[in-house]
Amino acid sequence: MTDRDPLLDPVLDPAAMRKQYRADGLAAEDLATHPMDQFSRWFEDAARAALHGTLYEPNAMVVSTADATGRPSSRTVLMKQYDTDGFVFFTNYDSRKGRDLAENPHVSLLFPWHPLARQVIVTGTARRTGRDETAAYFRTRPHGSQLGAWASVQSAVIASRTELDTAYAELAARYPEDEQVPVPPHWGGFRVTPETVEFWQGRENRLHDRLRYTARPDGTWRVERLSP
Repeated sequence: MTDRDPLLDPVLDPAAMRKQYRADGLAAEDLATHPMDQFSRWFEDAARAALHGTLYEPNAMVVSTADATGRPSSRTVLMKQYDTDGFVFFTNYDSRKGRDLAENPHVSLLFPWHPLARQVIVTGTARRTGRDETAAYFRTRPHGSQLGAWASVQSAVIASRTELDTAYAELAARYPEDEQVPVPPHWGGFRVTPETVEFWQGRENRLHDRLRYTARPDGTWRVERLSP
């Protein structure tokens, strides 16, 4: 703990922390017809910013779920694929988010691209990917990450770090680098099919641009501007 009082030190006082966004605006006429095409444009910008060291992990997104009683929880995961059908991430199906989504498929995603003064906020429903798709992705993971998917009983209480490290070491002995690691039956992907996709661009004086796509029953999208 520090002896400095955050109420007296503007460096530590959250109320004194301000950033004036001076980014270019976002106009409805400049948007792509489909939200995933617009996401592709912004994701390319984020990926290039990461390449230049100004943004970290552009595919990191906050996934928010709720259980059957409505209790929410959030965590950061890595988006591993996107296309016209939505966004894909992989996880342990027995984890808290996996259990939540089994009970309540409604989900929210948030891509927090702070250095670009941008956010993308998605609401939709999550469904498990097929086992073939899961296996294909699992094979692309580093060997250590494949072992980690077996070693970690995600979200479960464990006695110590030693317990986790021991489980990993046993797996590493059983499946050395030249051995194929089987895909865990409790591990796989979720595809989030979007119902709304909001593109948020920071502007001066907190008058941000917020343009939201909403899916229509016929498969087209309505675009609305939201007040900041």
